[in-house]
Amino acid sequence: MSGMFIRPAKALQGKIALPGDKSISHRAALLSAMAVGVTRIDNFATSADCVSTLECLKRLGVEVGRDGTTVTIRGSGKTGFRQADGHLDCGNSGTTMRLLTGILAGQGFESVLTGDDSLRSRPMQRVIRPLAAMGAAIDSESDRAPLTVHGSKTLRAIAYRPEVASAQIKSCVLLAGLNAQGETSVIEAVATRDHTERMLRWLGVDVRETRADDATKISVSGESVLTAKNLTVPADISAGAFFMVAAACLPGSHIAIQNVGLNPTRSAIIDVLSRNFGAAIEVSEQHELNNEPVGTMIVRGGLMPQQSNQIEGRMVSDLIDEIPVLAVFGTQLEGGLEVRDAAELRVKESDRIATVVENLKRMGADVEEFEDGFLVRKSRLRGARVDSFGDHRIAMAFAVAGLLAEGETEIAGADCAAVSFPGFFEVLQNAIVYQ
Repeated sequence: MSGMFIRPAKALQGKIALPGDKSISHRAALLSAMAVGVTRIDNFATSADCVSTLECLKRLGVEVGRDGTTVTIRGSGKTGFRQADGHLDCGNSGTTMRLLTGILAGQGFESVLTGDDSLRSRPMQRVIRPLAAMGAAIDSESDRAPLTVHGSKTLRAIAYRPEVASAQIKSCVLLAGLNAQGETSVIEAVATRDHTERMLRWLGVDVRETRADDATKISVSGESVLTAKNLTVPADISAGAFFMVAAACLPGSHIAIQNVGLNPTRSAIIDVLSRNFGAAIEVSEQHELNNEPVGTMIVRGGLMPQQSNQIEGRMVSDLIDEIPVLAVFGTQLEGGLEVRDAAELRVKESDRIATVVENLKRMGADVEEFEDGFLVRKSRLRGARVDSFGDHRIAMAFAVAGLLAEGETEIAGADCAAVSFPGFFEVLQNAIVYQ
C-alpha cells in the first residue's frame, strides 16, 4: 500500500467538493433495487464501499447502470432477486453486508456473503440474532463472515430491541421486515441514523414511529410496496468533518461546503465543533432534498474558549465516524478531549481506539488509552511516520494531523482512503495554503 506525505499548512481556503453521502448512497441503491420501476440516483458516492453494494446487486440479477456519479437501477421488487452464482463480495463494507443480509433473509434462496480480511473480522451476531428470530437460518464462522443466509419466504414479524445502538442493525431488521408477515418493529433507546426510514418514506413506505418509556419504536409492514422515485444524494458530512476540523484549527482558514447533508442524526459534528469546542461554523441555504435536510456550511479558522472537553453517552453514536478526527482536534484544545462509552470503535475497520492512540503517540501527543475510549491532552504534534492500519478514517484523520504538525508526516497505506473518499488527498491539496 502506498504512503502519502503531508506538510504543515497555514490555512485551508475555497470551496470543498465532497462526494455523495456514503450511508445514503448504500440505502438508495439497496432500496431502489427492492422498488417497482426505474430509479435515477444522482451524486452517488464514489467510494469503494458503495461500488461493492452495486456489484452485489448486479450478482443478484438487478439491472444497474452507472455513468460517473449517476446510477440507474431497475428495481426487482421486494422478492424479485435472483440467486447469485457464487459468493457476494462485500469488500470492506459492513453496511453492504449487514443491510443486504436483511434483504436476503426474505428471498427464499441461499446466499453467501463475504468480504476482505477486515470485514471478516467484524461481529455479525448482532444481525444474525434478530434475523434468526424472524425465521431465517444464517450460518457463520464464530459469528463472523462468511455468512450463509438460508432465506425464507415466510419470515415472522418481530419487535426487536438491539443491544448496541446501531443504524445498521436497525436497517437490517426493517429491510427483512418488508418481507415478513405482519408488522416488524425496532425499539431504540438511543436514536441512530435515520436514513433508511427517510428513504423508505421517499419510496412510498409507511414507516410508523411511536414514542414510549424513553424509547422510539420504528415499524414497517410486510405488505409495503416500494415505488421507484428519482433522488439526489447530499454531500457527505462525515467526509466534511476532516476539512471542518482542519479549517477550524488553522487561523485564516475559510472554506465553503455546498449541499452537505444536515440530517439531525448526523450533524452532531457541527454542534460539537461550534458549541462545545468554539469553532466558527455557519450554516445557510437550508432546504430538503428527497426527505434529507441539506445546506451550505461555512467554516472559518480560529477557536473560541471551549464549553466541554468530553464526548460520552448518547453523543457517541451520533459522532461514531468522526471520533478519529476529533481525537486529532483534541490535541489543539486547551482542555484536551476525553472520549468514553465508545467501545464500539474497537470493532470498526480497525480498532479505532488503539490505532488513534498509537498514531497520536508517534506524533508526540500526550494520550491515554481506556477500554472504552481515550484522553488526549493539548499537545504539540511532530511530523512522523504513522499507519492507516487499512482504515480509511484513520488515514484521513492523520492527514489532518499532518497539517497541524511540525515537520513532514508520512501516512503508510494512505490509499485506503478510497474506501469512502476517492480523491480525498487531491481535494485536500487543492484547499491548502502553505506557510
